[in-house]
Amino acid sequence: MALREDAAYNDITSRSIFNAGEVSAANIISRADQVLCGLTVARRVITRFDSSNYVEVTAKDGDRVAAGTVVLQAEGPTISLLGAERTALNFLQHLSGIATLASRYAEAARQTGTGVRIVDTRKTTPGWRTLEKYAVRCGGCFNHRSSLGEHVLIKENHISAAGSLQKAVQMTRAFAPHTAKIEVEAETLVEAGQAVDCGADVILLDNMSPQQIGECVTLIDGKAIVEVSGGIGLDNLADYALPGVDVISIGALTHSAPAGNFSMILGDRQGA
Repeated sequence: MALREDAAYNDITSRSIFNAGEVSAANIISRADQVLCGLTVARRVITRFDSSNYVEVTAKDGDRVAAGTVVLQAEGPTISLLGAERTALNFLQHLSGIATLASRYAEAARQTGTGVRIVDTRKTTPGWRTLEKYAVRCGGCFNHRSSLGEHVLIKENHISAAGSLQKAVQMTRAFAPHTAKIEVEAETLVEAGQAVDCGADVILLDNMSPQQIGECVTLIDGKAIVEVSGGIGLDNLADYALPGVDVISIGALTHSAPAGNFSMILGDRQGA
């Protein structure tokens, strides 16, 4: 789909300048210090465009590389390499950007010494979720649920429709498979207490202050996994990674990661 979107097989510029039989070598180079993700995808793009293209990956997903590092080498028809270039780089830069940001959050979490896990959310680019969540893992963070079908997560709209938090838990417990965990979103100390009383497996403390979270953690007292979300970034993560908080979910890992920086540079050309 991405190759079709780019009209990669109708590269007017390259086809007007290079001979059809001309072959080139090319390197994809990291232009920044960053964590890699998407090399396998980039290789697949280049070989999918033209099966005669030879590709060698010289690093691996999850590696932290310095600016100037060659991460992929390719050889094939010049027109083919240039036709696949932008699509391959788009995958690589987007996924590496997520992995790099995730690595910063993972390191910030380690520095708190609390053992808290940083997880992503479902705030992903449509169609890219599997890849983006893979990139999060390459950066050292973890995945939250990947779809609505993985486990129960009761939010304010569900509670309102059911009539009460207790009723929402009761209904989902009766309907969901026995293997599905039940998570309840709480916005107040009262709701957190209700979630404990209902036997929720996970309690999501949403948009609370660190002081409110501390009070909820004391109330929950280990009876459920504690997840925290809302308004948390690298600058204040340590304020929310309190003892007793098990998970911090960060939507920005996937929806706001700056792109990585890569270039493809052609080298020797034959048959010009």
